[in-house]
Amino acid sequence: DQKEVNRIMANKYRLVTVLNPELDQEKRESLLESIKTKIASAGTVDALDDNGVQKLAYEIDGQTSGNYVQIYFTAETEFPRELERVLKITDGVLRFLVVRVEE
Repeated sequence: DQKEVNRIMANKYRLVTVLNPELDQEKRESLLESIKTKIASAGTVDALDDNGVQKLAYEIDGQTSGNYVQIYFTAETEFPRELERVLKITDGVLRFLVVRVEE
């Protein structure tokens, strides 16, 4: 069964995103929903932690603070590269980092 093979070849990842703090609640939720939908298209969203607005170590795109959100997900090994490509061109995302989580 292909779905079982995909599950076996999948890894766990953590996506840390820094969102523009000037996004209103509706736009922020819409942005997070689109990111979760993208992840769900190739894997599963395991958890989401919204760490709120925090001060940045340095200014990014004129912002001195950012809304930190962590999304834990499971996907095949090729997927993080595709997710990074999408996030690079997504308005409202100041920075992001995808790391593999050891099981």
